[in-house]
Amino acid sequence: MKTFAEAFIQMLDDFGIRYIFGIPSGPWTPFMEAMRQSNVEFVLVSNEASAGFMADVCARLTGKPGVCYGTFGPGATNLSTGIANALLDRSPVLALTSQVPTAMRTRVTQMKIDHQALFEPISKWTAELSVDNLSETVVKAVDIACQEVPGPVHLGIPSELGEMPVPDCESVVSDTTGHQRQVAASTTESIQRVEQLMRSARKPIIALGLSATRADVETVVNQFVEKQGIPVILTPMAKGMISEESPYYAGVLFHALSDQVAQTHGDADLVIAIGYDVVEFNYEEWLPDAPIVHIDTVPADIDSSYEVYEVIGDIRQTLEAMLCFPQFGYDWCLEELEDRKKRLFANLSPDTPNFSPHHALNILREVLPDDGIMTCDVGAHTHLIGQLWKTYRWGNQIMTNGGSSMGFGIPAAIAAKLCCPDRQVACVTGDGGFLMMAGEMATAINLGTPVVFVVLTDQNLQLIKIKQERKGFPQYGTRLFDDTYSPAHTYFGVPVLVATDEETYRSALIKAFGMNAPVIVEAFVDPAEYDDLILKPHRVEE
Repeated sequence: MKTFAEAFIQMLDDFGIRYIFGIPSGPWTPFMEAMRQSNVEFVLVSNEASAGFMADVCARLTGKPGVCYGTFGPGATNLSTGIANALLDRSPVLALTSQVPTAMRTRVTQMKIDHQALFEPISKWTAELSVDNLSETVVKAVDIACQEVPGPVHLGIPSELGEMPVPDCESVVSDTTGHQRQVAASTTESIQRVEQLMRSARKPIIALGLSATRADVETVVNQFVEKQGIPVILTPMAKGMISEESPYYAGVLFHALSDQVAQTHGDADLVIAIGYDVVEFNYEEWLPDAPIVHIDTVPADIDSSYEVYEVIGDIRQTLEAMLCFPQFGYDWCLEELEDRKKRLFANLSPDTPNFSPHHALNILREVLPDDGIMTCDVGAHTHLIGQLWKTYRWGNQIMTNGGSSMGFGIPAAIAAKLCCPDRQVACVTGDGGFLMMAGEMATAINLGTPVVFVVLTDQNLQLIKIKQERKGFPQYGTRLFDDTYSPAHTYFGVPVLVATDEETYRSALIKAFGMNAPVIVEAFVDPAEYDDLILKPHRVEE
């Protein structure tokens, strides 16, 4: 008979899972030995939070659940940051933790905390594995993680289980895509109501959100937009669903210069929200005085005072039915929309004498291939990326906006390169985010993942500094380095290329991408432009 560890890893292999990210412990060694002899690879990270972030990104890019591991107590609590982020970013993840021996469950003992109590509020389901429930519990966990709305599931593994024998069990089904599509079709009546509302509207607008990215609707959405001639706004995590080159592209909600984007959606007399998940931004923060058609797999979370028409069901099937609507003809002026878009992008790249964040992003966009992947961290630069960065296709830009955890960008880039080894990968992070995850440079070296890590160094937690200043408070507690700071030559073997202007930055990027190894490009930027680009508070304080 197989050991519990061998049977468990075989099940993950059957599901097509290729990586488990984490930091090992004694009870985990039988599982590592099982992985050594399987197709599943254990990836050692420097912090368990990174393991959660990496599992999240693997799930987004592969469509299969990402998997991560943490040991008793502090391993689990560190892991919980990445798991909470996956919950709010809607990523199917299996969070595995070793638990104290069953015999010690009611005793006071070292590193003991209640993992089920820890993970229950930040996961869709939590369970404890045993010899008797292994197969059914793992299958159920994958099913729950992948079903709409996807998210993490926690599985606790008592420390004594690894080497215990288990009865032979049948191989599990390896295809997880069926779990994602188990959504009922929308009703005919609700779709007919959408047609009536569109027929009577003069200036409808489409709002694309996070749920649309899981529904395989990119082509259908673009066909619908082209047929009806409706401008489109997006949430940040839906970037790439419609190209910035489209004449109907109208910008990203609540990121840099969002007041200019509001010039378009503020004129709308009907909002067609496709896969709009309020985990990014609540409807109430931007909606015009107009009815809303909410097309999603779950009902709208919105104040009852708004006029909402819900179309709940399979998003793709709904849009395919809407493609059959006649072409209505609306009052939007394409020339005006194009002028607004040109002004928006021009204003995002102001004529500034100093080396600024927009210079760093625009040059990176020129150097990185169109199909390259850029991940980013959380901070002032995220608001600029959300509006300025041209994404071309969904999945080419990876950020966190539901969870919005600092430290996301670096592990996200390493995971992206593991999942997409044939594509160029870059990460853009602030110096604050880099400090959180500098240890993952060792992970990048150990894996040999050739990622270019762009660190925008401005020596402050710039977003919080701006918020302090807008409230009339002096800067306090947000300065990262003093004026004596000088860059390191390497971090854990990853070389650092320093850039202080556009010319040295462009040269550093070209050199870095040619090195076929992990490289840090530290760009010393003037953050002054953030204050003009980030015009107003964004939902809750970050």
